[in-house]
Amino acid sequence: MQPAPHSLATALVDATALWRRIPGMVVVLTPEGQGLFISEAYAGLTGTALDPASGMGWDATLEPTSRATLLDLLHRRSSFTTRLVLRDRDGGDHWIEWAAHWQPEDQHCLCLLHDVTALMHSARAQAEQLRLLADNVPSALAYYDAHDFRCIFANRTYAQGFGWDEHSIVGRTFAEVIGQAAAREIEPYVQAMLSERRSISYERRAVRPDGSAQWIKVNLMPHLDASGTAQAALVLITDVTQQRQAEQDLRESEERMARFMHASAEGVVFHSNGIIEDVNQPVCDLIGLSREELIGRYALDFVPPEYHPKVLALLAAAQDATYESEIVHRDGHRIPVEFIGRTMVRNGQRLRMSIVRDIRDRQAAQARIHHLAHHDALTGLLNRMSFMEHLDHRMAQARRADESLALLFIDLDDFKRVNDSLGHLVGDRLLQTVAQRITDTLRGSDRVARFGGDEFMVLLGGVHTRADVEDVARKLLDAIERPIDVNARWLSITPSVGIALFPAHAQSPGELIMNADSAMYQAKAHGRATYRFFDPSLASAAFEALELESQLSRALADDQFCLHFQPQVQALDGTLVCVEALLRWQHPDGRLLMPGDFLAVAEQQRLMLPMGQWVARQALRTARHWREQGLTDARIALNLSAVQFQAAGFVEGIERLLAEEGASGHWLEFELSERLLMHDVPQVKQRLSRLKALGASIAVDDFGTGYFSLRYLRELPVDKVKIDRSFVRELPQAADSAAIACTIIQMARHLGHGVVAEGVETAVQRSFLVAQGCDALQGEAITLPLPQPAFEAWVREQRLARQR
Repeated sequence: MQPAPHSLATALVDATALWRRIPGMVVVLTPEGQGLFISEAYAGLTGTALDPASGMGWDATLEPTSRATLLDLLHRRSSFTTRLVLRDRDGGDHWIEWAAHWQPEDQHCLCLLHDVTALMHSARAQAEQLRLLADNVPSALAYYDAHDFRCIFANRTYAQGFGWDEHSIVGRTFAEVIGQAAAREIEPYVQAMLSERRSISYERRAVRPDGSAQWIKVNLMPHLDASGTAQAALVLITDVTQQRQAEQDLRESEERMARFMHASAEGVVFHSNGIIEDVNQPVCDLIGLSREELIGRYALDFVPPEYHPKVLALLAAAQDATYESEIVHRDGHRIPVEFIGRTMVRNGQRLRMSIVRDIRDRQAAQARIHHLAHHDALTGLLNRMSFMEHLDHRMAQARRADESLALLFIDLDDFKRVNDSLGHLVGDRLLQTVAQRITDTLRGSDRVARFGGDEFMVLLGGVHTRADVEDVARKLLDAIERPIDVNARWLSITPSVGIALFPAHAQSPGELIMNADSAMYQAKAHGRATYRFFDPSLASAAFEALELESQLSRALADDQFCLHFQPQVQALDGTLVCVEALLRWQHPDGRLLMPGDFLAVAEQQRLMLPMGQWVARQALRTARHWREQGLTDARIALNLSAVQFQAAGFVEGIERLLAEEGASGHWLEFELSERLLMHDVPQVKQRLSRLKALGASIAVDDFGTGYFSLRYLRELPVDKVKIDRSFVRELPQAADSAAIACTIIQMARHLGHGVVAEGVETAVQRSFLVAQGCDALQGEAITLPLPQPAFEAWVREQRLARQR
């Protein structure tokens, strides 16, 4: 029930009377700012009067900001104390301290005012001095009221740090100055300072007015009165952005270092005064111990003793250095490493960092490079350069020790045809096999080199007799010419070996090699697959070979060659079955030269191809002549060399020759050696089949002298075999020759091949062969090779003899 208006008026009159008795300036205000009473002292100072109807007029001289502050405090309906600015009747400003007491029963504030202008002026002078000092310190300073948290003072650094100046910031609350979000963040620190009445420090991230971030360290210090109550708070702010950034950079650097350390494939060790502080996994793997087992150990425990002085010297000098050393695995074996030592700071501690690089692969690569620089990449033998260095060194040693050396120059016969016909991969495999066979044949103290292409060098030390060297040469010949299985192809290749002796034949490495090379060519000139020692006459022989080559070319052009013929007859009745054509050279000086005098040079200089064509053409023309004369229709047998048979287009050349001469392939028989047939059997079989398709007959010459396999005899399109004269010569007295001849005859007959015995010289040999079932005979017992007219006469004589 609301009090009656009369009673309210009465109560106000009574209160007014009481208020007048209060000394000094008194103002009674409602929460809405309406005046209920102003004292004479207040009216006298401000020159204002209170309008009883509106309750206004009392605030006419109140500074606007102060008026707004006062109204805000009144609205709170609670007691408060504040200082506001009033203007007196003369226009002067006065600082007035308002002590407001809220009267809840009457719903008004009794405000007691005290003029503190003089105090404020004194304080301002002090403040100016303080500001001069505060604005020139490197830190941000501010002073806040502990009750309403309004700024009483701030230096320029503080104010500008939050986007204010030192005047506009005064009177602003924490929240207004630093923002609501920041105020909420620091509220716990402020409350802790007030409640615990002690200084509080903290750091926080702030945003500058320009939007950039900074880290600040804040110290809150309470200003306590005599009773220990906090009246204000001093705020001291230090910008620690650079410090924190440096710390962050250091942390990031250490994190990167840690990531690098543990992610690196190379070992990393941190040690202080030689004691291991940290390692990564690669170091653990190298030493064979865990990280825990390594930390705390002395680093030199894992370095061989002979390296300690160098390592200690580098550590003492704190030098950055890179050097090679070794580390010792837990099982005792040593591992070559490269140390890269650096002095650095980690976690504030000065340490020595060593990168441990495993250089086993590098050393292996270096060794490989060194090996490749001194060895042939294909065979693994010494190369030419290294062999020459070794030869020079060994010759110097031998000269001082009065020792003899032997140099063997090995060249593979007709190796080019392997590359040309089967490809370089097969040729490479063949070279590797030959290299291995040479090495296996020699002593460990001997040296072997691939000199280039299909040439090999062998250096024998401690040579005592010529027979010792010959024994090695024979072993090499035997080892190299054994058939080689290369990719399911059985190949046979022979070497020619030239031998020169030191000091007998030469005094320098170059001269020794040259003389061995000359001897090798002499071996080739003597039929290949053999060896020859150097002889001073070899130089003139080489010149003679060059001159012979020129003469052979002229002989072809001048038609100086001719054919001699030797018959093959049936063993039982002497009937002519085949005629072997044999090449002769009617030299302009009157000599009749045999094939052994010139064929080696012809084959070596590739003259064998045109000479072979000439022989075949002459044989076909002779066969036609005999048929036209009714003399004989026997085949003419031609001996084929390896150069001819393996030449590209050989079969095509025979086809063209038959067409040009109007002849038939049935007129011809081709004789090939065992060794020739064994080289690249699939290709040999293909070529023989093409010759057979032309009508020609195929014979295996010199059968029994090589490594010919019965499987080849069965697989190849062969018509007959010729027992080599070396087995016929001692028949029938030599039991081994007799056994071989009988075996060949029986084997050939079993396989369906004809058998011809060549070199039959006696009636005893003839009788033995007939008894054993040999099909045909050839040799002096029948007749020697004859020129064409003499041979034709012999045929007519034999015909007449059979008719008698």
